[in-house]
Amino acid sequence: MDAQNVTKPIANRSVRPLAKTRIVSARVTETEYIALENHAWTMGKTMGDWTRQSLLHELEAGSRRRLEQHIFTELVGIQLLLMNTLGPLLRGERMSAEQLDGLLRQVQLTKARKAQELLSKRTNTEEKQS
Repeated sequence: MDAQNVTKPIANRSVRPLAKTRIVSARVTETEYIALENHAWTMGKTMGDWTRQSLLHELEAGSRRRLEQHIFTELVGIQLLLMNTLGPLLRGERMSAEQLDGLLRQVQLTKARKAQELLSKRTNTEEKQS
């Protein structure tokens, strides 16, 4: 899609948003529809506007969750590095460049798995508490 198709100039305004021409649909039960419609109304929106906003919000949230997962994984990597280096350093031990390189490789290989383990453990703990 090129930039000309995204917005069009209007006489008294700078740009007009692109027309919404595509439809997304899903089948729901009558009970579900009533609940969704009531929720949309309590938000001051039509069913269509609320549904569109909710779908786009979920799409945005998925991207945000992936970024948060990446950041969490990097934080776990930093934690692993600190845990494996501070102890020996505080005891006055020296670490060779080869040892540090090996430790960095180990952290890179294990940080994603460790992050998943921590999240799973937390989820299980929260489920047991509720």
